[in-house]
Amino acid sequence: MARVELAIAAVDDLDSMIRMHSLPGDTRERVARSLRSVVRFPNMGPSLAGRWEGFRFILGPWRWLILVYVYIEDEDRVVVVTTQDARS
Repeated sequence: MARVELAIAAVDDLDSMIRMHSLPGDTRERVARSLRSVVRFPNMGPSLAGRWEGFRFILGPWRWLILVYVYIEDEDRVVVVTTQDARS
C-alpha cells in the first residue's frame, strides 16, 4: 500500500482555497478521505498530458477540487503536488 504525502505547495494551495472559498473546518479531513483510494490504487487517477505528463489526478471532496499527484513507484509513494479549483 502506497504512502500518501502532500507537498508544501499542495498544502499552501489548499489553505488558500479554504480561506478564499470559506470552506468548512473539516476540509482537510475530507481531502484525506478522498485520498484513501490512492493508497491501494495509486494509478487510479487519469493521466495528465503535456507539461503535466507523469502526473495523475483525482477529484477531492467536491467535484471542482482537483488533487494532482505523482506516483513514485519504486518508493511506493504518492505525492500530491497541487490542489486546484477546476472552476477557475
